[in-house]
Amino acid sequence: MSDPSTVRSGPDRTRRRAAIVAVARAVLSATGLVTAYYLLPLDERGTAGVSALLACGSAAVLLMFWWEVRAIVRSPHPRLRAVEALAATVPLFLVLFACGYYLMDHFTPGSFSEPLTRTDALYFALTTFSTVGFGDITARSQAGRVLTMVQMAGGLLLVGVAARVLAGAVQVGLSRQRGRPSAQPDSRTDAGTRDPEAGP
Repeated sequence: MSDPSTVRSGPDRTRRRAAIVAVARAVLSATGLVTAYYLLPLDERGTAGVSALLACGSAAVLLMFWWEVRAIVRSPHPRLRAVEALAATVPLFLVLFACGYYLMDHFTPGSFSEPLTRTDALYFALTTFSTVGFGDITARSQAGRVLTMVQMAGGLLLVGVAARVLAGAVQVGLSRQRGRPSAQPDSRTDAGTRDPEAGP
């Protein structure tokens, strides 16, 4: 006869290992994106590169998000996978707009209240996303203000709609694990209890 503590420690160890892997992957993903941002040869792009970069980057964010939602539903650890999804999507979103701000300032000087380094551009993208907006760096040109408004709208969608979609995907994933459809979350008939309206 097996020891209950041994049986219990098996799933606990698996969960712990999955959590460590998820955190490691999230940190590596965010670090990789920020490193790529600093290493990309952005200075070689022209003004047309800003629009192309934002269009391709937005498509990449949407594709990554869609792929992550599918992965959450099928994952044995949907909650951990959702954390990974946020850790990949949010840095990509911030790096995308930081690239846009940096390129805009580089090829259209005076777009912002001061010349932007890559760190300044990332800082401005992060303060805009977090709605802190210290005011030390501000958009002066019309194009700069439009890009900032696009980031604000995108950030609201990411925080509101995307978080809701991820939470829904986690619920679907958990329901799949329990072996019942997500449309019937707490069916009493599955638990062996008769429906009181069903009659004798």
